Amino acid sequence: MPVPIPRQRGIPAVESGQAQAEPAHGLPRPRTEPATPRSGDGARTGGGHGRDGDHDSDVGTGRDGGTGHSGGSGNGTGITLLVIEDDPAGSLSLPELLDAAGKPVRVRTARNLTEAERLLTDDVHCILLDLALPSPGSGAASQGPAGGARSGSGSGSGHGSGNGPRPVADELVTLKHVLRLAPRHAVLALTASGDAERGAEAVRVGAQDYLFRDELDGQLLTRAIRYAVERKRADVAQRKLTESRLRAQENARLERGLLPTPLLNGSSLRFAARYRPGRSRALLGGDFYDTVRTPDGTVHAMIGDVCGHGPDAAALGVELRIAWRALTLAGMCGDELLSTLQQVLEHERADDEIFATLCTVDIAPDERRAGLCLAGHPSPLIARHGHSAELLAPENNGPALGLLERARWPRQQVELGAAWSLMLYTDGLIEGRIGQGNQRLGQDGMVEMVRRQLATGLHGEELLEAAVNEVRDLNGGDLTDDVAVLLLDRDRNRDRDRDYSWSE
Repeated sequence: MPVPIPRQRGIPAVESGQAQAEPAHGLPRPRTEPATPRSGDGARTGGGHGRDGDHDSDVGTGRDGGTGHSGGSGNGTGITLLVIEDDPAGSLSLPELLDAAGKPVRVRTARNLTEAERLLTDDVHCILLDLALPSPGSGAASQGPAGGARSGSGSGSGHGSGNGPRPVADELVTLKHVLRLAPRHAVLALTASGDAERGAEAVRVGAQDYLFRDELDGQLLTRAIRYAVERKRADVAQRKLTESRLRAQENARLERGLLPTPLLNGSSLRFAARYRPGRSRALLGGDFYDTVRTPDGTVHAMIGDVCGHGPDAAALGVELRIAWRALTLAGMCGDELLSTLQQVLEHERADDEIFATLCTVDIAPDERRAGLCLAGHPSPLIARHGHSAELLAPENNGPALGLLERARWPRQQVELGAAWSLMLYTDGLIEGRIGQGNQRLGQDGMVEMVRRQLATGLHGEELLEAAVNEVRDLNGGDLTDDVAVLLLDRDRNRDRDRDYSWSE
């Protein structure tokens, strides 16, 4: 529950209205709304004088009537303590309090939860709550400052209205209300001397610590305030870290679910893929790929790249991949399929500057020839049995999706041969740097690298892993762009265990 925005109240702005306070390091930032000083505001020293209305005082400074402030209470280095207790006689006597820098701790007092809500601003660092305060909705709580009078200061568990002790659960209702009211503030519970059970229960409910009312001294209270503030800050940081880890786990599960599962049942082709997003600690980037086999025996493969980085590019890439699979299974291919994908891109992209490159291959049922379409994408690499690896460079390429209206993407027929290895990749594989200069690996460098790796007998998953690792090493570290590589192999003898050689 967010901290309520306080109404205009009768306390000095930043204790005197003269300067803008800055928070102590690591503490909540104060709000900048000014507050008008009110006549009747008094100062409370270590002896705990009587009060008339709300207080905002520097404990131990002897400030007189709120007419000034001293010693750094307005320089942003001090701590502000909100005391919530319903004794108008001022029986709670606070000793002199100094923060870690030796500055007086500013104290505000509220006699009921209504006043506390008014005084609870972001520059309050810690709340000291008297557990004897009437619970919300009770008669004593609704009477206001005058109606909450108690017959005496009391030192036992019956401290309060004089009607005897109240159950622990009843008093914790008030604490729970304060915790809901101030989820980002440290809370100290104040209980009667010797009532450790009530104090321990308050800590279990959510308070940072508890103190005995009649055993307060300056050193103890100052140390408790500092401890409570730091523990609350640590608790908040731990909770945020836990929430961040949970979100990361959920995102990881989602991204894994969005990665494709090839549909190649009934095909003798061997499939391998590698994917490394450029985003740190991400599983999915703007590159995308997929492979499916249609009922007629044709194997369709695709790889693409959405411009840009981050979750928006990844989301659009997933949409295009799913659309491609659906259209392919519906019987589309070539120019018709790419034209429809462009319509999907135009409707789903965040702005008109977004485009995507694409390479599609449809391999005939005999696995010896294929149709190739390029939409602004790098040409695939093919290594035929008995020949050197080379690029498949079609004569006519189309533009990237999303650049030109009514564009066309011609489909070119290519011969694959009896045994071959076809590699589709995104530009992240060829745009890595070489050494310390600005030179890029490029397509020629990538072809030479793959030829060398094929000559050592690498193939399939091992080939892709070696290629991606070498590109990263040449770059001198992780690549900034997404990298996706897809490999389809056909063995002439259809023997998956045979390791045939490749010549230069």
